[in-house]
Amino acid sequence: MPADQSRTPPGIGEIDFSGLSRQRLEDMAAAGEEVMEVHQVLEKTSDNLVGELIKDTGTFYEWNHYPDGDVYDNESHSQYYYHAHPAELRVGEHGHFHTFLRPKGMPKGVKPAPLPDLELPDEKDDALSHLIGISMDSYGFPICLFTTNRWVTGEVWYRAEDVCAMLDSFVISHAQPSWPVNRWVGAMIRLFHPQVAALIRLRETVVEEWAKKHPGKDVFEDRDLEIASAQPISLADQIENVGQGLPKSR
Repeated sequence: MPADQSRTPPGIGEIDFSGLSRQRLEDMAAAGEEVMEVHQVLEKTSDNLVGELIKDTGTFYEWNHYPDGDVYDNESHSQYYYHAHPAELRVGEHGHFHTFLRPKGMPKGVKPAPLPDLELPDEKDDALSHLIGISMDSYGFPICLFTTNRWVTGEVWYRAEDVCAMLDSFVISHAQPSWPVNRWVGAMIRLFHPQVAALIRLRETVVEEWAKKHPGKDVFEDRDLEIASAQPISLADQIENVGQGLPKSR
C-alpha cells in the first residue's frame, strides 16, 4: 500500500460471509479458482503476476504506469495500471494496481457527485472513477486492498453506492498486454467484492469526517489525506471463507 505518512488508514474488520447471497458466494468461488489458476500457471515457468506484466518494458521506473498508456477495454470501459512509489514509501510492497471504470461502462443513471468544485473533463468518458487499489509484494502476490483520495488518481468523485454498483462491470476481456494478468485483476475484484465495497463505503465516511475536522480546506485535494481506507488480505483465507460460507447460503 502506498504510504500515507500522516496517518494510519482505517480498515473494515471482519466480513460476515453468512450474510452474502449464494449467487455472490458462487461468483466469488469461481473468481477464486480463476485467481489461483493464474498464479499456478505462472509458477510453472517461475513467473509471477508483476513480472508477467512488466517483462517486456525494460528498466522498471518508479511512478511510471505499466503498461505505458494503461490497460483499457473498449467494450467494458474498464481500465487499470500498475506502478510503484519510491522504496522509502513502500515498506513491504513492490507496487500496486489501480483499477478504474469509465462512464460508458457505468450502470445507467450514475452521475458524478455534485461537489462544489465539480469540474467535468471535456471528453465525457474521461470522467472515470477509481475502484480499488491492489498492493503486491515482491513475489507477485496481493497483500492489501486500499482506496485513495480524489487527488491521488485525478478521478472524478462518485458517491460510494454508485462506485459499489460499478464493481460487477469491471472486466478486461482482451489478451494484451497479458491475458493472465487481465483475467487476474478482474477476478480479484470479484473474489474480494465484499471487502472492496466496504472499503469504498468507508472511504466516503473518512472523507466526510476529514472535511468536518479541517474546515476551509478542499478535502478532495488535501495532500495530508492520501489513503482513505485499507485492508490487508490473504488469498488462502478468502477462498477458505467463501468455501465455508457456501453450504450455509441460500
